[in-house]
Amino acid sequence: MPKPPSKISPALAKRAKQIKVFLMDVDGTITTGAVTLLSQPDGSALEIKTFDAHDGQGLSLAHTAGLRTGVITGRESAATRRRARELNIEFVYEKQPHKIAAYEEILKKTGAAESEVAYLGDDLPDLTVMRRVGLAVAVGDAAIEVKQAAHYITKAIGGKGAARETVELILKSKGIWEQMIDKARA
Repeated sequence: MPKPPSKISPALAKRAKQIKVFLMDVDGTITTGAVTLLSQPDGSALEIKTFDAHDGQGLSLAHTAGLRTGVITGRESAATRRRARELNIEFVYEKQPHKIAAYEEILKKTGAAESEVAYLGDDLPDLTVMRRVGLAVAVGDAAIEVKQAAHYITKAIGGKGAARETVELILKSKGIWEQMIDKARA
């Protein structure tokens, strides 16, 4: 799995060190972006999402380290809600075609300054939030406009460790990565 650069630039480390809230999109960031629909005999469809275990471990470590986490997604998904519960993701905003209102509500709830928020995105609806946060991160296979707006682009692609890489970047910049390793849980 790709890791953050061993040498984090001082400017990037300064941004990452301030982070208290880590927000992300879902499809294309903590999943590959594939939406699998399984047709049922009654005409309905079951949605299947695949989440990466490395991202899960990273988000667990983020929680252990005291980072507040959240997702803001345009889709509604029982799978997303379940995964969020498993990982203690505090803020879950679904059916948000325009993500800025959810972002502003999270700012109010946390009392965090924009410079204390990181956001992981992959596509155009993420840009309004990415342009305001202290640490904007694009997954490795993000849309070009998202990469251009990012302070950091992960080596990992969406759904394949990009959230974990972002958490490592933040915790390493804070100087607490090594102590978090000893707190990792299965």
